[in-house]
Order: sequence, then structure tokens, then C-alpha cells
Amino acid sequence: MVELEQLRIPQLKDVYAARRVVNCYLKPTPLIYSRRLSRLLECQVHLKLENLQPTRAFKVRGGINYMERMKHEAVRRGVITASTGNHAQSIAYAGSLFGVLVKIVMPKGVPELKTEAVKDLGAEVITRGNYYDEAREYAEQLASEKNYLYVHGSNEPLLHEGVATMHLEIIEEQPDVEVVINPIGGGSGASGACVVYKTLNPGIKVIGTQAEGAPAFYHSWKQGAMIHSDGVNTAAEGLATAQAYELPFKILREKIDDIVLVSDEEMRQAVKAIFLGTGQVAELSGAASTAAAFRIKDRLKGKKVVLLVSGGNIEAKQLASIL
Repeated sequence: MVELEQLRIPQLKDVYAARRVVNCYLKPTPLIYSRRLSRLLECQVHLKLENLQPTRAFKVRGGINYMERMKHEAVRRGVITASTGNHAQSIAYAGSLFGVLVKIVMPKGVPELKTEAVKDLGAEVITRGNYYDEAREYAEQLASEKNYLYVHGSNEPLLHEGVATMHLEIIEEQPDVEVVINPIGGGSGASGACVVYKTLNPGIKVIGTQAEGAPAFYHSWKQGAMIHSDGVNTAAEGLATAQAYELPFKILREKIDDIVLVSDEEMRQAVKAIFLGTGQVAELSGAASTAAAFRIKDRLKGKKVVLLVSGGNIEAKQLASIL
């Protein structure tokens, strides 16, 4: 376990610095108003479309910021990380930009769509473990044995700073936003939200959401201490983490306003609602914010709300079944 005191906490100035890097490689993603979702939720709903990134997920922002800052060491040693898919594509994509040898440890059961995407970007996929944390432990072991540069998907500040650039885009385009809902898997997206909004306008409510079958961060936040569960039980692989992580926990435990648990079925219904309302494709974890909005609809009435569509990597069969 990493000591909390040893972790560098990202500041707003670091997010602005990251944006100078990220904007060299990525365009800002759209923030769109949905009339249908606004009517259903009885509030003003805007969706931040991170599913339109080149890897179809928000994490590519962090991967690019990390790889650009660490490129000399990354090229010399090679990079290894663990992921259920979207972080993997982020590091693989960034590695392809800078000519870095990348290895990704992934647990069993990750959709083929995601593993093939990682391979297409030139990274090696190593399958290990039944869920994310088992894959992560093996990646850390290989890094120690082979001297690879290891990227922790949740405790690396450079990832948080890159990811947080999406929230800079939101507040600059919609400065009167009142509530932002962000999924919590590893926690970098919600952490970035707190760094940005709670510095620029502390009145903006930041709400996180987790899967009912992977609620470790939720229980950690409730109890004020790091909680590790025995496993996970959710089809939303982007949220399938069995523990809270030190850096996001340190940021979120005092700054996030609430965390809402949602079921897999609620996420499936949210995938459908997003598609019917906007034509956009979201994976289960990418629709978790929308699922949470329906869960807490009464609290959002009349407010200006931004929902993160954090990823759109969903198998065609699964999407067809949901629709």
C-alpha cells in the first residue's frame, strides 16, 4: 500500500499544464444538450461525450499526459500497466505516439473488443487474474522483475491531471453548471472533477457513482478508511475494482459531495436512454452517471447537470441486446 503522505496531490495549475500537453494530440470533446433526457429527468441535462475520443474513453487524456512527461524513461525501459480496457487503450495509444514498448496485464473476461483494440495499437496483452486487482498485482510483480516502468492506473498524479482536462472544458463551456456526475472505477475522473470544480467554484456539486457489485470506494468513503472487498460482481468492467486507491481516496474523501450506487440493470437502461436520447453509444460504466441521475432524479430537479459519458467501448451483441 502507498503511504498517503508520499503522494503528490494534483492542483489546478497542474491541470492547466496538462492541458497544454493534451491539446497537442486531442481535440476537446463535445458537451451536448439532450432535450429528451432533460424532459425525463426534469432538469437541464448536458452530456460530456468522452466516448468520442480516439480510444472511445476519457482515460486517453491521462495516458498522453503521462507518456509525454515520462517519454525518455518510457522509451528506455518499456511500460507496463494493468487494466480492464480503457486505461489499457490509453497507455497503448500514448505509447504508439512516442514509440514506447507497452505491455498490458488484463484480467479474464475483458470484452474482446477491448483486448483487440489494445493489440491493434501495438501493445502486448497478458491475461492474468479474475478481476482488475489480481491483474494489477501481477503487473507490479513483472515491473519489479523486469525493470519495466510501471504505471498505476489510479495512484499516478500525471494520469489524474490529464483526465481532469475534460472538466476544465466543461466549466469553461458551461460555467453555470450546478451538478456534475462522474463514474468511479479507479477514481481519476471524479478526482479530477473535485480538483477543478472545488477550486474554481466550490458550490458545484460533484457526485460519484459506482456499481452495486463493486462498491469498495463507496464503503471506504462512508467509513473514512480504505476498504478492500473480496471480489466484484458487475458486468461494468470499467467499474470492476475491488478496493479504493490511495490518491483518489485522499482527494475525494473530503471533497466529493456524494457517491451513488447503481445496479447493472440501471446502467443497461441508461445505455438505452443515452442512445435513444442522443444517438450516442455508451458502455455500461460510461452510462453509470446517467443511471445515477435517474436514481437521484428528485435531487436534480430544475438544476443544470452534466453527465459524463466516460466510455463507449461496448460489444455489438451487448448493445443490440440492451436496445
